[in-house]
Amino acid sequence: MKQPSSTPWWQPSGEIKPVRVIQSKNNTNFFALAVVIALIAGGIGAAVGRSTTTNIGANLVETNNKVERAPDSIAALAARVIPAVVSISVTGSSGSGTGSGFFLDSNGYILTNNHVVEAAATRGTITVELSDGKKYGAKLMGRDNSYDLAVLKIDVTSAPTLQLGNSDLVQVGDSVIAIGSPLGLSGTVTSGIISSKNRAVTTGSGSGESSFINALQTDAAINPGNSGGPLVDLTGAVIGVNSAIATLGSGSRSGSIGLGFAIPINQAKKTAEQLIKTGSATYPIMGISVDTRFTGTGAQISTDGAGVTPAGPADKAGLKAGDIITSLDGIEISNSDELIVAIRSKNVGDKVKIKYTRNNISREATVTLAASKK
Repeated sequence: MKQPSSTPWWQPSGEIKPVRVIQSKNNTNFFALAVVIALIAGGIGAAVGRSTTTNIGANLVETNNKVERAPDSIAALAARVIPAVVSISVTGSSGSGTGSGFFLDSNGYILTNNHVVEAAATRGTITVELSDGKKYGAKLMGRDNSYDLAVLKIDVTSAPTLQLGNSDLVQVGDSVIAIGSPLGLSGTVTSGIISSKNRAVTTGSGSGESSFINALQTDAAINPGNSGGPLVDLTGAVIGVNSAIATLGSGSRSGSIGLGFAIPINQAKKTAEQLIKTGSATYPIMGISVDTRFTGTGAQISTDGAGVTPAGPADKAGLKAGDIITSLDGIEISNSDELIVAIRSKNVGDKVKIKYTRNNISREATVTLAASKK
C-alpha cells in the first residue's frame, strides 16, 4: 500500500527542494520565509506585482511583495460582501443553534432561513453578530416554513446592504461565492459554480412540516452554519439564500460533498416582502392533494378523500381524482415533490398550462393558481 505523503499541505507535489536554515551572525536559526510564501502564493494563484528586497544579513534576504488584485477578484468581492453578512445564534425551549444571514436594507432587516431561527419562534432569544464583532438582540419579524425563510430586525441605522440579483437569469456554469458562518466560523468564503437549476429539494423541520424549494444547485462548499447566508455572483449581487446540502451520511461524512442548494433570490425577495409587511407569507396552490405513494411517472391526484378541492383552481379546470399530472408550463413532472416545487415557484394568480393523463389518455388544461390560506 502506498504510504501517505509527509509533504506539508502548502508544498506542491513533485520534487521539492528543502528550505534551508540560514544561520545569522548571532548563531540564531531562521527559516527562509520568503520561500514558503512563494510556494503558498503559487499554490493559490495569487498575482504578484513589483517586489522590493532588502539585504538584512549576510545571507538572509527579506522580500516585500505587493499583491495586486483585480476589482472583480474573489478577494475583492469578498471584502465588499462580508460586511453585510451576519452570524446568528439562537436559544429556545426546543434547543439552540447557529446560522447566517444578510442585511436586506440599511434599516436592519435581515434575511435568513426559517430553520435557523425556528427554535426561538415562540420563546427564546436571537443574537446577531456583525462582521465587526458587535452583537445585537434581534426581533423575529416573520417566518415561513413553506419556503424556509425568515426575516429578523435589529436596531441599527446605515447597515451595509447587498444588491439583489435576478436568479431567473442565472446560467449553469456561472461562478458563485458562498459566505456565511459554517460551524460558527464567521466570514467564511467559498467559491464554485452553479451546477444545476430548478432542483426540486424537499427539507424537513423540527415542526414536522416540509419546505419545498425550486433550488439552485452549487458545488461551492456549504456546511452546517452556512444556512441563511448569501450566494452571490461575480458582481456581488445575491442570487440565492444558502439552505441545504446533500450528504453521504452522518458523522464524518455529514459535511459538504459539493452538493449545496440555495433558494433563488427572486422567490426569497417576494417572501421577505410579505414577512416584513404582515409577518407571514402565502404561496400559490392548485387546490389538489397528491398521492405520495404513487410510484409511476408524474404526480397523481389523490383518490383518498377530497383529492380535488371543490370550487378550487383544479376543479374549475376540470381535473379529477386519479389524474396524473406530467407537465407544468413545459417542465416535466416526475413525482409529487416536483409538482409542488414547480407550483410554489409561481405567483398567486398565474395561469399555468398542465398536461395530465386520465385512463391513459393525454389531456391538457389551464389552471389559475390561488393563494394558500394561513
